[in-house]
Amino acid sequence: MIKSCVTIALVPQIKTGPWIFWEDLEAGMHKASKLGFDAIELFTASADAIEIPKLKELLEKYNLELAAVGTGAGKVIHGMTLTDPNSEIRKKAISFIKEMMDFGAAFRAPAIIGSMQGNILPGNDREETMSWLAEALNELGKHAEAKGVTLIYEPLNRYETNLLNTLEAGSKFLDTLDTKSVKLLADLFHMNIEEENLEQSILKWGKYIGHIHFADSNRRPMGFGHTSMREIAESIKTIGYSGFVSAEAFPYPNPDAAAEQTIGEFRKWFR
Repeated sequence: MIKSCVTIALVPQIKTGPWIFWEDLEAGMHKASKLGFDAIELFTASADAIEIPKLKELLEKYNLELAAVGTGAGKVIHGMTLTDPNSEIRKKAISFIKEMMDFGAAFRAPAIIGSMQGNILPGNDREETMSWLAEALNELGKHAEAKGVTLIYEPLNRYETNLLNTLEAGSKFLDTLDTKSVKLLADLFHMNIEEENLEQSILKWGKYIGHIHFADSNRRPMGFGHTSMREIAESIKTIGYSGFVSAEAFPYPNPDAAAEQTIGEFRKWFR
């Protein structure tokens, strides 16, 4: 069964980002539960920002799952990426992500690598940079396997990274890795920019998809842009996807309305 999910961010440095709920974890969970969401996707400053027993207690209280944990704070707060030319920074980035993976694994939830993938910097060699990314994902994929979870890699649009921008590019790159524990995140906002045909890309590369971000063409909640969801939803169901469809969208026009809009659109297309 495809499950609904809403984002909650607890990192002040990324407050302008595409997250539905902010700052107050329990208040966000209460609202998510009341609206009928199945899960939350959580963004924290570090792996120890929330005590695991406390989060387990709250998830049980509000009948929610933890769908995934974000790692973006590693870049936003600490400036770390997996493709930094400095090997020591790359090592620290891997360690940070492992800690987030351990946190998520306590709930059987994957960690997501988005902005921490980094970029090919001016003057740097693409082949060498991609080898750093492969090395990191192989190590992290093996760690994921040991923890009984997957690792989620997100192809971002060209304005955010020059590494891998499409499901095709991401899938072909995953095929070169030693690990099979890395999956792709199909973010409909990024795909609206980069994919020639969203539904055909999902159909062709669906076996690599491990998580979906549900946002419209303008990064507002689904239904507030020009994304044609009918064909996309059918392609997601056709590939047999049974994971989470998570609202990583701007809280437009406000968090409560954005959450209501999202769950309404989710039910329209997936229930």
